[in-house]
Amino acid sequence: MTIQLENNTLAALTERSTSLYEDKLLVSNIGEIEITYAQAKAKIAHIHSIFEDLGIRQGDKVAICSENMPHWGIVYLAVTSLGAIAVPILPDFHSNEVHHIIKHSEAVAIFVSKKLSAKLNEDDFSSSLQYVFSLESLEILEDKTPKQSELVIKGTEKIAQFKAKAMQLTNRQSDSQTLVIDENDLASIIYTSGTTGQSKGVMLSHKNLIAQIKQAESLVKITTDDKFLSILPLAHTFECSVGFLVPFSNGASIHYINKVPSPKIILAAMQKVRPTCMLSVPLVIEKIYKSKVQAGFNKNRAVKFLYENLTCVRKKLNKIAGKKLQESFGGQIRFFGIGGAKLSPFVEAFLLEADFPYAIGYGLTETAPIIAGAVPGRTKVGTTGIIAPHIECRFEKQSEDSRDGELHVRGPNIMMGYYKDTVRTAEVLDEDGWFNTGDLGYIDDNGVLTINGRSKNVIIGASGENIYPEAVESVINQNPLVLDSMVYEVDHKVVAKIHIDYDQFDEAHNINQTSDSALHDDILSLLEEIRTEVNTQLSSYSKITRVVEQREPFIKTPTKKIKRYLHI
Repeated sequence: MTIQLENNTLAALTERSTSLYEDKLLVSNIGEIEITYAQAKAKIAHIHSIFEDLGIRQGDKVAICSENMPHWGIVYLAVTSLGAIAVPILPDFHSNEVHHIIKHSEAVAIFVSKKLSAKLNEDDFSSSLQYVFSLESLEILEDKTPKQSELVIKGTEKIAQFKAKAMQLTNRQSDSQTLVIDENDLASIIYTSGTTGQSKGVMLSHKNLIAQIKQAESLVKITTDDKFLSILPLAHTFECSVGFLVPFSNGASIHYINKVPSPKIILAAMQKVRPTCMLSVPLVIEKIYKSKVQAGFNKNRAVKFLYENLTCVRKKLNKIAGKKLQESFGGQIRFFGIGGAKLSPFVEAFLLEADFPYAIGYGLTETAPIIAGAVPGRTKVGTTGIIAPHIECRFEKQSEDSRDGELHVRGPNIMMGYYKDTVRTAEVLDEDGWFNTGDLGYIDDNGVLTINGRSKNVIIGASGENIYPEAVESVINQNPLVLDSMVYEVDHKVVAKIHIDYDQFDEAHNINQTSDSALHDDILSLLEEIRTEVNTQLSSYSKITRVVEQREPFIKTPTKKIKRYLHI
């Protein structure tokens, strides 16, 4: 169904969906709470009533700090449909980052889950914050505004201030009766946790977010029969836009896991929900591939040899494994969207040969997020699909001979800018509306986009060749004993930090009967074996000269990209 709205605002979308799909299930915690679209509408009205009583109105910022749960999206819709501004906070953010976001965004209220409530403290109320709500109950937990009884005690000056506040509240309530939200009004400020360490408040308008829904609609059709299983944080644009707003606009249901979504827990949830649609970052499907598929092939030496050396055998085994994978996912998956980082070409080649219905998406928080995508059946290994409708693109090349250029895009989904940061906004967004993605790539003759890596990460070879760390890392990560790797430059040489799977390593080495020094030597030998094997698959100019053991897991962003600046 093509979405028709009176205007391109989340208020219009909320009214349309909650009225059109009243009896349909909207959100649930698996095996627990279930909320229909009609019930969501009533909860949104309840929140609006509380906001009106407190004087929270259009233009005010309201933060949401919680793990995924049914009320998260309902609060997000309640805030934005009132013309207020939602400020999602990623649950993995340190408490210091939470404090910074509350103050920097000038949030007047915050909805927080019981699990994350400890991240707040009294200092947060030294800025604009006045109210704390429970995301579970939707009721107010703390009210830091001065009460009339307190003001009387403190004298006539304070009473005058209270009267002024009461008058302001009356005016606000009067204003709310004639609420007008424009599509260009700010709807959300999303604070990124990027690989450079510079958190920025991305400002997305109502128009930006509605444009995403319509762009997603051109890629895949979602119906009221679809069931989404949500495993990515709702505070991230990918999950909020594509994993919540898109199904919400089409009457689909969304199911959340009330636990940390490890691969084991995700697979168990899939059996219960039997979802038709899911969104994932590459790391999740890559872990499932290594533990469920690759490990199975490697158990038998003969099978492993045939799989690696005979194409016909590999394809046949991949089809069998693909059917088993579908069954383990509940048997109903028709759309498995992967985005947020580059998917390993080896894992993607398996998904393609296994006839697994994966889709590839590419975008950034600043583009709300979709720029390009390829739906199941139209994917091509290593590419990110075609540019979404209504988005213009161009490539800024270092030289005419270069195939790759830095991708710039323009369209209705491009952010308004970074909140309170005109300098960094000007660095990526010009006066004509062109946004510099910072990614290097090209479009082929069929209009298919390939992204090879970040321009700031590229290593220049001795003869001027572009060496993409992400491409080298994908080869390293193919090794079943490698959990993660990071490639970077030291003294004009390619170096790799590798974090191995110590559990598997311990199984292969009797740690109770082997000395620490011998184990260390074995790890160094393993790393050198990986380096030698990887170099056989790389061009001469991109070969790894040295490997370093990364003993602790890499620190990552919510989309599981390594924060490189912390490890170089």
